[in-house]
Amino acid sequence: MGQFFREGQILIWQENQQKVWLQPWGKNGLRCQSNLVGERLNLPQALLENGHTSLNVDIEIGEAHAVIRCGSIQATVSRKGSICYTNARSGAVLLEEPADPPYYAPPNRHFLPRNGRLFRIEAWFKSQPGERFYGLGQHQHGLLDQKGCVIELKQRNTEVAIPFLISNRQYGFLWNNPAVGRVELGNNATRWVADGSQQLDYYIVCGESYAEILESYADVTGRTPPLPDWASGFWQCRLRYETQDELLQVAREYKARGLPLSVIVADFFNWSRMGDWRFDPACWPDPAGMVRELEDMGVKLMVSVWPTVSPLSENYAMMRERGLLVNSEYGIDAFQVFLDNDIHGPAYLAYYDATHPEAREFIWETIQKNYYAQGVRLWWLDSDEPDATPWNPENLRFHIGNGVEVANIYPLLHQMAFYDGMRTAGETEIVTLSRSGWAGSQRYSSAIWSGDIASTFEALQAQVRAGLNMAMSGIPWWTTDIGGFHGGDIRSHSFRELMVRWFQYGIFCPICRLHGHRMPFKGDLPRSGAENEVWSFGEDVYAILRELLFLRERLRDRKSVV
Repeated sequence: MGQFFREGQILIWQENQQKVWLQPWGKNGLRCQSNLVGERLNLPQALLENGHTSLNVDIEIGEAHAVIRCGSIQATVSRKGSICYTNARSGAVLLEEPADPPYYAPPNRHFLPRNGRLFRIEAWFKSQPGERFYGLGQHQHGLLDQKGCVIELKQRNTEVAIPFLISNRQYGFLWNNPAVGRVELGNNATRWVADGSQQLDYYIVCGESYAEILESYADVTGRTPPLPDWASGFWQCRLRYETQDELLQVAREYKARGLPLSVIVADFFNWSRMGDWRFDPACWPDPAGMVRELEDMGVKLMVSVWPTVSPLSENYAMMRERGLLVNSEYGIDAFQVFLDNDIHGPAYLAYYDATHPEAREFIWETIQKNYYAQGVRLWWLDSDEPDATPWNPENLRFHIGNGVEVANIYPLLHQMAFYDGMRTAGETEIVTLSRSGWAGSQRYSSAIWSGDIASTFEALQAQVRAGLNMAMSGIPWWTTDIGGFHGGDIRSHSFRELMVRWFQYGIFCPICRLHGHRMPFKGDLPRSGAENEVWSFGEDVYAILRELLFLRERLRDRKSVV
C-alpha cells in the first residue's frame, strides 16, 4: 500500500519508487505528474508555468484514501494509488482509473524501461458507456465523435496531433507530453501511450459547458490574440506564383474586377536556396516595391517559409557547426528528399532545430534581414511537422532530446520563433499560417490549415469534422485549401462543381483561402500548376464565387472581429 503526503497545495502518493503529484492548476483543474525518480522533472510541455492557482483548494488525508479539490473538480486517491476524478459539486464521475485491476493486467500507470533515461509510459482509464470524445487535433478519418478510434500522436502532413480532448461527461483532458505515441479510445478502456518519456504528465479540467472547459484550458495553455480585421478577408493563393510580375498581375486583376482581396501568397521556391530564407532576385527583383504596390491596393503579402536547409545554402555550414540543425542518431542529417532551385535531381535537406533557442533566434534574424526589411509581415510556416521522410522520430536528435520524446512540440516552437520575433520588432497584428501545431499553438497567433488533402467530395466532407475537432482542441483559427490540394483539373465539370461546394463551405471558415496544385500542370515542380483564381473555372462558376466573396464581406463585422 502507498503512503500519502502533503506539500503545500500538492497531494502526493508514493509506493516504492513511484510517486504521484496532484496539484491544482487553473480554474477547476488538476495536474497529475508521476515518475520513478522521486522528484518532478521540468520537461518540455504545453502548460504555462503560471497556470497553477492557490484558490479554492482543499486536501484531506484519511486512512483509506486522500482527496484534493480545486473549485468544481475533485480527485480521490486510494491507498493502492488508483485515482477517480469527480465533479465536486454534483458527485458525477468524470474519469477514473480501474480501482482494482486484475493481477494479470498492467498497472494503471505503467513505466516500461527503454534505452537510456526513457520509459514507454501508459495511463489506463475505465471506459464509460455513452461517452463521446471531441478534439485531439485534426485528422482525416472523417469522424466527429472519436470514441472507438485509435489516434496516433505523431505530426504528419494533414494529421495534426494536439493531445487535448473534451468529453461529453463535461471534462477536458490534456496529455501534457510531446512524445510520439497514441491514444486508444476503446469500448473496454482508454489508454494514453508515450513511446518514450521520462514522466507521466496530464491535466484535467471540469466545466458546466464545453465553452467553460475551453475557457479554462485557454487560461492554462494561452489565449489567442485578437485576429486582425484584414485576416478575416479573402486570401488568394496557388501553387505557385513564379515571379513578382505574375503575382502582381493577379492582384491587379482582382482589383480591376472590383473583387475583395485581403492577402495574396508567395508560395514555396520564392527563395534562392532552401535555408537561405531570402527572395530569389532573378524572379523577385524588387520585393519592397511589390509590397508597397500591394499595400496601396489594400492587399498584404504572405511569404512561404520552410524550415528545411540545403547543404548548398549559404547558412548550412555555419548552422551545422553551431549545432543549429536537427541531427540524427544514426547516419547523415538529410531528413527530407525533395528538390530545390537549379538542382538537377533530388535535394537532400536538413531541418533547422526549432527546439534550440539559438536556432530560433538565428532563423528570425535571417527572416528579419531578408524578408521583414522588404516590408513582409505575414509568414506561411509550411512543412513544419517536421515533414521528415521517412518519418522515424527515434533517429532524430533535437537540442532538447530524442525525437520519440519531444518531436511533437516542433511546430509550436517554430511558431514561437516567429511570434516572439514579430513582437520584439514591435508588431502587434501577428498571424502565421501553419501546416501543423500542438497544444498551445493558439497563443502564438497561429492559423492552421488541413494540409495537402485531395480534391474530392470525400475530402471536403472530412474537413467539416476535422475543423470542428480543431475548434474543440483550442485552435480557433483554422482553414483548408478551398478546392483541395491534389488532383483538381480546372477543365473538369466535376471539379468545378466541387470548387463551388467547397467555396460555399470555405466562406464560413475562420480563414477563407483559395489554394491548390491545379491541373493541367505547366511542367514538373518547381513549375507552377494551372491557374487558381476565382475566374479560372469558367464564367458560370465565376459568377457564383463572386457572389460568395461578397457574402463573406457582408458576414464580416469589421469592428468586432476577435
